[in-house]
Amino acid sequence: MCVFHSFRAVLSRSSTVLALLGVGLLLAGGPAMAAEKRPNFLIFIADDMGCDECGAYGHKTIRTPTLDQLAKDGLRFDRAFLTCSSCSPSRSSIMTGRYPHNTGAEQLHWPLPADQVTFAQVLKQAGYWTAAIGKWHLGEKAKAGFDKVNPRVADMVATLRDRPKDKPFLMWAAFTDPHRPYEENAIPKPHKPEDVTVPPYLPDVPETRKELALYYDEISRLDGVVGEVLAELDKQKLADDTFVLFLSDNGRPFPRCKTTVYDSGIRTPFLVRFPGRVKAGGVCTRLVSSIDIAPTLLELAGVDIGKTFQGKSIVPLLKDPAGQPVREHVFAEHNWHDFDDHGRAVRSERYKYIRNYYHEVPGTPPADAVRSLTFQAMRKLRDDKKLTPEQMNPFVKPRPEEELYDTAADPHELKNLAKDARHKDVLDQLRKALAAWEKETSDGLPAERTPDEFDRETGERKAKGAPGGGREPKPGQASGTGRMREER
Repeated sequence: MCVFHSFRAVLSRSSTVLALLGVGLLLAGGPAMAAEKRPNFLIFIADDMGCDECGAYGHKTIRTPTLDQLAKDGLRFDRAFLTCSSCSPSRSSIMTGRYPHNTGAEQLHWPLPADQVTFAQVLKQAGYWTAAIGKWHLGEKAKAGFDKVNPRVADMVATLRDRPKDKPFLMWAAFTDPHRPYEENAIPKPHKPEDVTVPPYLPDVPETRKELALYYDEISRLDGVVGEVLAELDKQKLADDTFVLFLSDNGRPFPRCKTTVYDSGIRTPFLVRFPGRVKAGGVCTRLVSSIDIAPTLLELAGVDIGKTFQGKSIVPLLKDPAGQPVREHVFAEHNWHDFDDHGRAVRSERYKYIRNYYHEVPGTPPADAVRSLTFQAMRKLRDDKKLTPEQMNPFVKPRPEEELYDTAADPHELKNLAKDARHKDVLDQLRKALAAWEKETSDGLPAERTPDEFDRETGERKAKGAPGGGREPKPGQASGTGRMREER
């Protein structure tokens, strides 16, 4: 195990040094310096918004006029996926273009280590003015990549207005909507319970409808702020020079969504507007991963893509959405988030394979979702034996060690085909794809498990002094060391 850990640490340090050397070449005026006019980048990231919760993706009642127009003016990706359905690990993964277990920040609240290279850092050193406004959640060291860090969502427009005018800019606009807790009257015309579409894995009861309506309200509020920022962009006549991307960090904060590797947890809205470079009104059905964002931005900026970035540029898909795929599979992981767990997934355009390594524990949602009206209503329905098998998912233990879904025939991933002999070839192919990815990225089980920080039934924090997550990595783990996979 020590030899494995040492090799992995050296591998990570070496790739980081190579990336930093690349940045140094940029500063010296190397061949990768961008053309005279470089695009601006405006990245909107929602906090806990599922893919289908806007009109652009077909929702009939939720009010998102800005996002709907953004899709009409740009390109909508229908198969865009996150590497993790957990707030801080997902954001660290996007920023570094690396899988969470390769960032050293794979568990909730673990800060991004200083040796990790972010696309913000590279753009800043290549001459961009960089700003992060709104929710941070990346740790203190990552702030070095930004000229300005401001936690106030309300300051997005002012930041865009007051930026230096002699440099291209990157603005990371991070919302706190639609994260829990929810509040009444978040918007002037709130959604009603009857406006809600309840997915089949949640019970259609008043508690669920009430909470989903409040969740919709926060998405509409977010939509309004996006509109204000884009209006400021228009006011400055910058729309034609700015690459705009809207996505989320993970799925909705409800049972069987956030912190899972089901599509309800890892599939994200992904809307791109780039006038003159991206044809308006397009739809792309090719697979895209959130780790592809970093290399894409760097290519558009004319900056060399360093060796630490594990994603693939999707610039070819921006030019031709129906062109050749940039990847055959996307991969996702679930690590500690309030509760002990370890899961991995691989998805093709049609099929999803999930491996539950800690299958003896249930798929408990985040602690704030456990405390929710919806989950507490589900507990009562469970005890009264009134939940459907699909709705029992958060309570089942042991879980299946393997899950396989045909997402074309079963978009909610309700029928596990892992033991269906007719899908053996697909199962074998995706098993091999996952195993190859685990080997390639040095993925493995933690050297020691992190205990639950909350009660799985009530969501209440355990007794003071009880071990839990939210801890920084131990020395030597900053690059994802301290892990080992048993041979299969």
